[in-house]
Amino acid sequence: MNQVLMWDDLGARDVGSEPFMKPFLLVAMGVFSGLTFVAQKTSDNSPVPVDQEPRHPVVFKNDSMIVMHVTIPEGERTLYHIHPRDRVSIELSHTSISQQTLNEPEGSPQATKPGDLSALTAGAAPLIHRVHNFGPGTFEVLDVELLQRPQQPSASEAGPVATENPSARVYKWTLAPGATSAMHTHRRPYLIVAVTKMPLRMTSSDGQSFSHEIQAGDFHWIDTKVTHSLANEGTTEGQIVEVELK
Repeated sequence: MNQVLMWDDLGARDVGSEPFMKPFLLVAMGVFSGLTFVAQKTSDNSPVPVDQEPRHPVVFKNDSMIVMHVTIPEGERTLYHIHPRDRVSIELSHTSISQQTLNEPEGSPQATKPGDLSALTAGAAPLIHRVHNFGPGTFEVLDVELLQRPQQPSASEAGPVATENPSARVYKWTLAPGATSAMHTHRRPYLIVAVTKMPLRMTSSDGQSFSHEIQAGDFHWIDTKVTHSLANEGTTEGQIVEVELK
């Protein structure tokens, strides 16, 4: 029986005769509100692992990926940090940022907006850079570091691929008010991410459905085969991104 993923504060719940998945742990950003961030001196060029960079708090980790919810206040920048793996970045804010690779000049500011995606491929040498937020407002991005690159990637695709790298395919569903995505099947584990706030309805192929109000930056990890559609029950456009392992 197909099951339906349902968002709630305790994770995914069962809507059929069998459990759909393991409970999902949603880490509230408030956990990190008590952290004291040390201001970076301009002369401090010592890079740190990305998951130890203060603006990159880890909000989820398993054997397949590390998820970091990055927040950089206007006018501030990160420490230099190291990205050694394939990764996917999902922008969550309207602002303008620059990136600076270690020992190179700072790049020009580039505008960001919710739903911008990048699927970067790790090279022979790790990327070492820092990010500077020019504003306006706080820069937010969900940064997904992929821990395993498959030797033989799966050929199955759940829908139109928005972007990909050797470790994952990324699907982006932009839903107008009242719109529903195509019914699609995930045969590989994946992370589903809310880019925008939206009352979302998820429906399985047998017609079972569940609705829940999701917030920008909410996400779930699913490691079971799923067939479903996604519907926007709100009055403004909504976006969902799914990062599926290859």
